[in-house]
Amino acid sequence: MKFRSRLADPLCLSLTMLLCQGASFNALAHGEVVQSCQLLIAKQLFDGVNFPQANMAVLIEGGKVKQVGKPGQLRGLCANSINLGDATILPGFIESHAHITFQNVSKAVVLEHGITTAQDTGGPLMAPTGGQGKLRLLSTGPIIQAPGGYPLNIFGGSGGYDKIGYPVLSVLEAEEAVQHIVDGGATAIKVALEPGGEAGAPWMMPHDGPVPATPWDMPSEEIVQAIVAKAHALNKRVIAHVGEDDGFERALNSGVDEFAHMPCSTIREDLLQRAVDQGVTFVTTVDTLSSCQGIHGNMMSLAGKGAKFIYGSEIAHDNVPWGINGEEMHLMLHLGSGASIDFTDVVNVFKAATSEAGEHLGLAPLGSLAAGAPADIIAVRGNPFQRFKILEYPDLVMSGGHIIVNKFHKKLAGN
Repeated sequence: MKFRSRLADPLCLSLTMLLCQGASFNALAHGEVVQSCQLLIAKQLFDGVNFPQANMAVLIEGGKVKQVGKPGQLRGLCANSINLGDATILPGFIESHAHITFQNVSKAVVLEHGITTAQDTGGPLMAPTGGQGKLRLLSTGPIIQAPGGYPLNIFGGSGGYDKIGYPVLSVLEAEEAVQHIVDGGATAIKVALEPGGEAGAPWMMPHDGPVPATPWDMPSEEIVQAIVAKAHALNKRVIAHVGEDDGFERALNSGVDEFAHMPCSTIREDLLQRAVDQGVTFVTTVDTLSSCQGIHGNMMSLAGKGAKFIYGSEIAHDNVPWGINGEEMHLMLHLGSGASIDFTDVVNVFKAATSEAGEHLGLAPLGSLAAGAPADIIAVRGNPFQRFKILEYPDLVMSGGHIIVNKFHKKLAGN
């Protein structure tokens, strides 16, 4: 994923504030849905796709984005005009790898910290929820696994559709599991191809802990192929949990669509090239797996081959924020940009957490500020394209037109 333009682009970094008259943000209480229309104006706006633009506004009607444009063009369409001042407006971020339900993480906390949509990749089976003032939560249901293998050998339990793992012994059991998981509302299917032993993997404790005396069982290639075929027949993606060459190759041979992690051990170059050639998407999770010996090299090699990356921080782990993760973005930028970094590289990191993530989930225009997209919007004071960290503490969070966080109203009272 090579990123190209200049980080010091004066168009993007030298923005002029537009002063405008507007209604007080006091009219928007916490959790209140936007009535009729609302026009948010700020010094900078990123629509999820294009380079950030100076002095822009977003028009919201009925909980959805109506239009983005210059304040002067949109003021006549809505009487409720609010100036956020020296702020940047962006789409709410999409977290593509979480275990929020399984780990009992507060959905409200995740939403308040800028994640408006999250995909649980392993946990109780549940239909999609949220999106109107609550965290939009998608589920893959339990991870399909071999009996005695990962994840139940680590997290315990006998397995089931209300657990993190579900073991299958045969092609027929695997196909039945996929059907049941899809019928229960899962948006994708996840399979564990994990023999254990990767140095530094957080599920191998301690981080430099002993390699298992015998590799953990994995589903056979025949079973994985059946899982993929069944899921694809039901129009669902297949996500693979892999950490080393054997599981990686089995996933490729079976036609999986997505790797849930950047693999922990160093992967053979021919396999990395095959993954790129097959169009497999990689969810990054490089921050939470930072102790893994091969993760940085894998991502840099994949970036040079043109791999597609989607932002994921594995929310629910104690070592990463339960919201937007600025360090994950920092690692994506520096590992995915090659020898030099320019402004296109920076923008592509944002796209991987917004519009490209929404497209990958099959929910576009979610993740953008395109007309018709849910009004899942965040805003931060300052320029997050210069400093990712400020995204972890958004000053405005909106979910489907409902105000969840509003730190502007005191400052802007009386505007």
